[in-house]
Amino acid sequence: MELDRIDIELLRLLRNNARMPNKDLAEKVGVAPSTALERIRRMREAKIIEGYHAELSPTGIGIGLQAMVAVRLSRHLREQVLALHDHLLALPEVIAFYHVAGANDFLVHVGVRNADHLRDFALSALTSRPEVAHIETNLIFEYRRSAELPIYLDAKP
Repeated sequence: MELDRIDIELLRLLRNNARMPNKDLAEKVGVAPSTALERIRRMREAKIIEGYHAELSPTGIGIGLQAMVAVRLSRHLREQVLALHDHLLALPEVIAFYHVAGANDFLVHVGVRNADHLRDFALSALTSRPEVAHIETNLIFEYRRSAELPIYLDAKP
């Protein structure tokens, strides 16, 4: 699916506020509400828009400490990588994870209650796994998600 400048502007508006009413989206991009609704429907069907979410306050839901845990695997067998991937997705403390290249294999963003919870999480969820050779934990003092997302497509007029 090719995106034009209106599609790209709709994506930027939704990225900043996914609850913006369709009428307001249409007005901001200069199209009829039915046109905005159809364009958004097409982008959902094309999997350009994968979903919508609520931005939560970490402290509001009991997260007192966040960390980025670098994980190094002992071996790089596909089965072990996929097993760790599935394991991480099942852990409630995991906010996000990234399978990366470089000295480490995964960066795992975790949210926990406190330092004791972080220690227990690292020991029970990570270092006990046979595929994990090493972890390194960095505390996160502040986390912000940009409302903008770079869109590298040449917009059609």
